[in-house]
Amino acid sequence: HVQLVESGGGLVQPGGSLRLSCAASGHTYLNYCLAWFRLASGNEREGVAAIDSDGKTYYAESAKGRFIISRDNAHNAVYLQMNSLKSEDTALYYCASDCACTTGYNYWGQGTQVTVS
Repeated sequence: HVQLVESGGGLVQPGGSLRLSCAASGHTYLNYCLAWFRLASGNEREGVAAIDSDGKTYYAESAKGRFIISRDNAHNAVYLQMNSLKSEDTALYYCASDCACTTGYNYWGQGTQVTVS
């Protein structure tokens, strides 16, 4: 039973930073891709960043240069460091996982709210 639990969301002013965390359990963590998605009101779910088992990273254009995804294999965790936050970054951020970063994701967390205001 795969579980993904996000934390670290909150209210931040424009230009500020937040670090999201996702704790993963229940699968062979080291072989999996871990990703962050977000869902803003009125928008479709958007992929933000992903990191595969080899450490290769993928970023949405909106995240490049501002967000950094990383993983801690020792603690079965993935992080999203978000800098220079903008109001349009306001969304519910989800952690997701599956075998590869370039296909669909079957495992999702419950989400953590990020509000930039």
